[in-house]
Amino acid sequence: MSPDFDYSNRSDRPRGPVLSALSTAFPGIRSVQEQVLPYAGWWESHNRVAAAGGGPLWVALGDSMTQGIGASAPDRGWVGQLSERLAVRGWDHRIVNLGVNGARVEDVLDRQLPALESLATDGQTPALVTVVIGSNDVVVRRHRRGLVERFAAMLDRLPEGALVSNLPNPHREARAVDAMLRARADAGHLVLVDMRRDGPRSWRGRLASDKFHPNDRGYAEMATVVQRAVDRAGLIS
Repeated sequence: MSPDFDYSNRSDRPRGPVLSALSTAFPGIRSVQEQVLPYAGWWESHNRVAAAGGGPLWVALGDSMTQGIGASAPDRGWVGQLSERLAVRGWDHRIVNLGVNGARVEDVLDRQLPALESLATDGQTPALVTVVIGSNDVVVRRHRRGLVERFAAMLDRLPEGALVSNLPNPHREARAVDAMLRARADAGHLVLVDMRRDGPRSWRGRLASDKFHPNDRGYAEMATVVQRAVDRAGLIS
């Protein structure tokens, strides 16, 4: 147990001027952005309780989608919905969600992996580790530079058998990350969460009011893709 687990789900970057302007101009964007601090606070409280508990542990690494931004509640993102399904199947578990709104791969390297490693140092070896990251890297040209190398560095530090999502994005860097993930999955080092092939073919009716983050329905479909990877890996009986 880690009774003193201290981790912030809040980004240490200020919101950029473009997003601030869009939030002012468009109510749909503003309403989703208003979720950011409350959802982070909700997960921080949840994580402290989970880290102090006992039983199988799931650690989720990622960005706003792992936090559930855009969903009707923090636990209605893909993490919460999948957790509910696994509980119904009889897997009594805890979740520590390290997701941070706006996170990029470098944030997983700098903040989230050290938190995961600190749990393992305290004797809490996770039964399940999931990673959904990279969308914020590929959407901005300057962040795409070096993405494949950063992704490789992240993979090198993940525990064997971690579930890692690829990026359903047409950019060259996303395709290179996909090829790397498939090679490592074939070698048995990780389990691929194949959002490129198994994710929604259309996001119509599956997006929140900002037209970027998924809504509950979109997250339900993401949860299904991750669930398939869990089942393929045979991680949960």
